[in-house]
Amino acid sequence: MGKIVQAAKITHVPSIWMSHTMEKYKGIRQPAIDGYAKLRQDAIDRRVDTFVVFDTHWITNQGFHLNAKPHHKGRFISHELPHMLADMEFDYHGDSDLAASILAVLEERGERAMGHAQPDLGMEYGTLLPMHFINEGVNARVLPVAVNQFSSIEENRRWGSAITEGIKRSDRKVSILASGSLSHDFTPNERSIDGLNSVNGEFNRQMDMRVLELWESGRWAEFLDLLPDYAVKCTGECAMNDTALLFGALGWKDYQGKIDIYTPYFGSSGTGQANISFSVQ
Repeated sequence: MGKIVQAAKITHVPSIWMSHTMEKYKGIRQPAIDGYAKLRQDAIDRRVDTFVVFDTHWITNQGFHLNAKPHHKGRFISHELPHMLADMEFDYHGDSDLAASILAVLEERGERAMGHAQPDLGMEYGTLLPMHFINEGVNARVLPVAVNQFSSIEENRRWGSAITEGIKRSDRKVSILASGSLSHDFTPNERSIDGLNSVNGEFNRQMDMRVLELWESGRWAEFLDLLPDYAVKCTGECAMNDTALLFGALGWKDYQGKIDIYTPYFGSSGTGQANISFSVQ
């Protein structure tokens, strides 16, 4: 029987790539890269077979979608921020079998779910950037999950639960990663360069800190009651549905785990970011 052996809320800001590849910005995101290294070591220790990534940059408008390709290979440049993230080569095994197991559960539960294995389907940097660091030396399969920008928190709770059941029906040891920000209100263009290392607005920063406080205290029900308003009022990335998928997979209000902050909270181009590991049984 398969199981979730790792879970995390992770950052994917392109300034991590700048920190890694551009001399001018060398080291500005080293804490994020260090957090990735901790997640990588956890994945090695727990013998992760597959990374399932809830990618807020693979944005869909209808239904639930999985990238079920058996192999992902290519060279990536961000159409959104090509000056920040380019020339990223990738080569990962996919996980068509796990995708099929998850899709079977979703279909049994009456959800509109689809898997795609077309050769031209690419990958987005919400998956690629963290995988470049976290999957190095792990060499696990990668199963990207789209995030529907028009879906509800409740739908994502159900979808997350189905993902867990699909994993249980497989033989995989799985890492689930919610790849997206906390608050996500970008710095306006005219101030964007100066806002590289900041959060846009004290309200957003205070809300992010409150959420981290709730998580550190294990006050999961309070957070989940807050999540719909938090997503709207703090301009959640793809409506924070990656976070809803994560908690749906972890058991929602029944989750009783703890967190470890692997990368302390930081601002990036107006958004709030961190790498946070969630304990799993």
